[in-house]
Amino acid sequence: MNDTVSNPNNAAKPKPSERRRARQYALQALYQWHMAGASLTDIDVQFRTDYDMSKVDLGYFSELLHGIPRNLKVVQDGFEPFLDRNFDELDPIELTTLRIGTFELMFRLDVPYKVVINESIELAKRYGAEESHRYVNGILDKVAARARMEEMRALRGK
Repeated sequence: MNDTVSNPNNAAKPKPSERRRARQYALQALYQWHMAGASLTDIDVQFRTDYDMSKVDLGYFSELLHGIPRNLKVVQDGFEPFLDRNFDELDPIELTTLRIGTFELMFRLDVPYKVVINESIELAKRYGAEESHRYVNGILDKVAARARMEEMRALRGK
């Protein structure tokens, strides 16, 4: 399931703010991909050209932008059992946030599950509908319990 390695280039660890910005831009880019069906390559180029990406973890942005669509079925299968509605009934921001959070929980084991959930909640608060962060939190808690069972158990001291 995890085809991404932790810090593959042995590069310096990015700052949390750089990762946060990568997630924010990835949310916007994946939203654009979802809504307009534009090419991921075109979206990637557009973001790197039109936005100040100097304080963004570009590798992480690229991994989210390309990795989520490449693994879309696995990612959506990861959270679909916990939904109370169909995919087409989800707000596009909620759907995109769930895709990002689930991808990170499943493929980026180097990022603590609490960080993944917190960052997803913050994305939903910033870009989503008024109470969407609660919905995202509830779904991702269940995904984490399944995808990160060992990590959760270790943190609880069991």
